[in-house]
Amino acid sequence: MRKIVLFVLAAAALGAQQAGYPIEIVPPGKGPFTFPAGYQTPWDKIQIMVTSKMSPNLFVLHGSEGLDPAHPDASGGRAMALFGPDGVLLVDTENRQVADKTLQTIRSFTNAPLRILVNTHIHPDHTGANAFFAKQGALIFAQDDLRNEMLRPPPRPDGTPAPAPEVAAVPVVTYKYNAGAPGQPAVTFNMNGETVDFIPMMPSHTAGDTIVRFRNANVIYIEDFYRNFGYPFADQNNGGSIKGMLDAVDLIEKLADAKTTLVPGHGTLVKKQDLLAYRAMLVDMLA
Repeated sequence: MRKIVLFVLAAAALGAQQAGYPIEIVPPGKGPFTFPAGYQTPWDKIQIMVTSKMSPNLFVLHGSEGLDPAHPDASGGRAMALFGPDGVLLVDTENRQVADKTLQTIRSFTNAPLRILVNTHIHPDHTGANAFFAKQGALIFAQDDLRNEMLRPPPRPDGTPAPAPEVAAVPVVTYKYNAGAPGQPAVTFNMNGETVDFIPMMPSHTAGDTIVRFRNANVIYIEDFYRNFGYPFADQNNGGSIKGMLDAVDLIEKLADAKTTLVPGHGTLVKKQDLLAYRAMLVDMLA
């Protein structure tokens, strides 16, 4: 496991974890949502907002509701930003089309340099702005399988080859899932008064999934193997499976305590007891 300490440890400056978190500012939409035939996402109308605060320096970013048919409850996948004197650690990037807006929102609460970006899985609502943020100075981390998925994307549904990724979008620091030690962090950062673990997951939503644990805030970003808006989706073209998603849910049961806030890529913020009904659904799908 890599352990990395960035510059000044800001614990003294930030103090102990404050009570009263998380604070939800903009909840995801509940629908129902309908879109006419031929509807195209109006990217110019989508806003990226701070939708929740997990601690004084750990914010969640998400997009507008009712405009993106792929994710009508809130456009794109959630991103998270840990910020302070050691710089910004970013979890996922939102879509490429809103990269400038995502950066603008980050700059609304910090001018610290972008240093670290971790991708939780391959999908473009989470990695679409990789190249943009790499050019801002972020070093991209991900599972080795995600890097391979990006370098060798599966064909499009019509069988034509997928386009090659931008070179700057490809993760440069990679790690692997250890089947002998599920839940073991591959990388740990101590920065901005927080301890952050990048925990590679078994093939679940995709083959290259990573969850991100913020120990002091008692928050885990659990990406897309769980969702409570829409149906479970295992991306088999990128190595995902329903069985793996079930294993991922069971691992969260071990990693989280009753007070841990779980931040999925889509849907509402939850606690681990909220995963039980979803787990039962996965079991039924495997039956």
